[in-house]
Amino acid sequence: MQVEMPAVQGFDVFTGVPDYSVHYQYRQGSILHEVRETTLRELFAKYGDLLWMNGSHKYNVTNFIGELHDLLDIPGFSTFSDEMLDQVIGKLRKRGNSNATINRKMAALSKLLRKAYKMGDVHSLPEFKRQKEKAGRIRFLDRDEEDLLFSEIRAHSELYYRFCLFLVDTGARLSEGLNLRWGDMHKDRVTFWVTKSGRSRSVPLTQRAVAAIAASDRRHAGPFAEIDQQKFRIAWHIAKDAVGFADDKDVVPHVLRHTCASRLVQGGIDIRRVQMWLGHQTLTMTMRYAHLASHDLDMCVPVLERAAC
Repeated sequence: MQVEMPAVQGFDVFTGVPDYSVHYQYRQGSILHEVRETTLRELFAKYGDLLWMNGSHKYNVTNFIGELHDLLDIPGFSTFSDEMLDQVIGKLRKRGNSNATINRKMAALSKLLRKAYKMGDVHSLPEFKRQKEKAGRIRFLDRDEEDLLFSEIRAHSELYYRFCLFLVDTGARLSEGLNLRWGDMHKDRVTFWVTKSGRSRSVPLTQRAVAAIAASDRRHAGPFAEIDQQKFRIAWHIAKDAVGFADDKDVVPHVLRHTCASRLVQGGIDIRRVQMWLGHQTLTMTMRYAHLASHDLDMCVPVLERAAC
C-alpha cells in the first residue's frame, strides 16, 4: 500500500509500507478500539469463569473449547469467519461427532464468541446454524430397575441413596441437587437458583423427596452439599456394574432426570407442564418425551372402527 508522507529533505514524498491489517471497532461510550489477535483458549481463560459455573457442564465446555482451538488451522484471529466455522464443523464431523454433539460444542463456542464480541475482543461473528438432530432413544428406569439400582447404592451410602430419590422425584440435574441450599426450600417446594439455563425454577416435592431432605445434616450448607460429585459418580458406576448394567452406557446419573420426565408424560401430564418442571428453555427439548404419551391415541381406535362399519 502507499501512504502519503510530508515532504522532508532527503526522503521521497511516497514511501512504500508493508501490507498489514488492523481491525477497529466502535464501542458505545468509548473511543475507537483496536481489535487485537486472540485465540479461543485465551478468550476462555478470560471469560470462562464469568460464563459458566463450576461443575460437570463447565468441565465439558473446557474440553470443547480446547478441542475447537486445536482444530483451527490458524488458532489466532481477530475475526471469526463463517469459513472458520465451517472448517471446525467439517473436522468434527470427520471425527465421527453426531449433529447433537456438534450442536453442544457450537453452543459453547457461540456463547464465548458473543461475549468476546460484546467486549470488543473480536471484530465480527459467524452465523451459527443448528444442525438437524435425529430423535434418539431416551433411556429411563422402570420401577424394578430403580429398586435394584437404588438398593445397591443404599448399601454403599444412605446419603447417596437419598440423593437419588430426590433427583428421580424432582428431575433435578446433578449440579442443581448438589447446589441446593436450606434457604431454597419452603414447606413442600424447592427452588433451583443455580441452573444450566440461568433461569430459576420451583417444583413441588413428593413425600419421599421431603423425607430425603429431612434426613440430611443441617450442619452442612444444603441437604446434599457434603456430597463430592466425583465420588458419587464412582459409587454410581460401581452399583450399576454390580446389578448388571455395566454395558448400558445410558445408565448414568442423568438417567434419573429422564426417568422423572418420562413418568410425568406417561402419567398424562401435558408437555408444556413437563417443560416448566424440567426448566427446558425450548419446547423442542421436552418433545423428546412426547412419544411416551401414545396412550392418548387409544381413543382414536373406536372412531376408526365405527367408521369402518
